[in-house]
Amino acid sequence: MSRVGKRVIDIPSGVTVDIDGSTVTVKGPKGELVNTFNEEMTFKQEENTLEVVRPSDSKEHRTVHGTTRSLINNMVVGVSDGFSKDLELVGVGYRAQMQGKKLVLSVGLSHPVEFEPSDELTISVDGNTKVKVEGINKEYVGALASKIRAVRPPEPYKGKGIRYAGEMVRQKEGKTGK
Repeated sequence: MSRVGKRVIDIPSGVTVDIDGSTVTVKGPKGELVNTFNEEMTFKQEENTLEVVRPSDSKEHRTVHGTTRSLINNMVVGVSDGFSKDLELVGVGYRAQMQGKKLVLSVGLSHPVEFEPSDELTISVDGNTKVKVEGINKEYVGALASKIRAVRPPEPYKGKGIRYAGEMVRQKEGKTGK
């Protein structure tokens, strides 16, 4: 049994969930998300709860059950609270700045790297070394944060690079001279 799939999704006040066959629309104070799921999954909606029900215990249905529930829960959390990822720039001369809506990174390359977020995402810079990516879709927030980190991932000898806030980078010991 899927432990995740059996859990009930709590719908906070101010959020509405509309189910039309296999298409789920979630509207809330921060925006609206629409997603289409497996047609064989059914949904039981009561006052402030939503439950995903699978038709049988076949392997195919079990694999989709928990994923469907998690995706719908992320939609509900996204339109009510939103998601964010924090990044830190570590290194001498590494800095981030906003130019209009664009994020411009100077991270020791021969050119500045620019990121233009889509309409549903926002990027903000705190100081010169902290970047925050926010949005209602968890997948898009994580993907953009991952692309920003991939410009200069943290290296293991000095720890320089772009890392997630709170990420621990194991330091390797350098060469020892004789």
